[in-house]
Amino acid sequence: MTFAVIRTGGKQYRVTPNAVITIEKLEAEPGSTVTFHEVLALGGEAGLQLGAPMVPGATVTAIVLEQNRGDKVIILKKRRRKNSRRKRGHKQMQTVLRIGTIAAAA
Repeated sequence: MTFAVIRTGGKQYRVTPNAVITIEKLEAEPGSTVTFHEVLALGGEAGLQLGAPMVPGATVTAIVLEQNRGDKVIILKKRRRKNSRRKRGHKQMQTVLRIGTIAAAA
């Protein structure tokens, strides 16, 4: 398979083998392997295989490279003509993965 569409953390990602992606935080140690079973689509030389809603038996494995925090997101609330401002911010926890194999149903 040349690419797959997986769902994790409420988002969908198009992944290819050896690609490095950043996703929402997963509870996994760096160096460990994670497997995604929610594969929505597979594409390759044989064509596109769409799931309804998921492709049965398809899996994507990935290796956890690191756990880090993303860029700071600033939340600014301002009420005009009232001299009222509130500035907050946070950094989202992220997991960096290297996609290993994309396996279709046998």
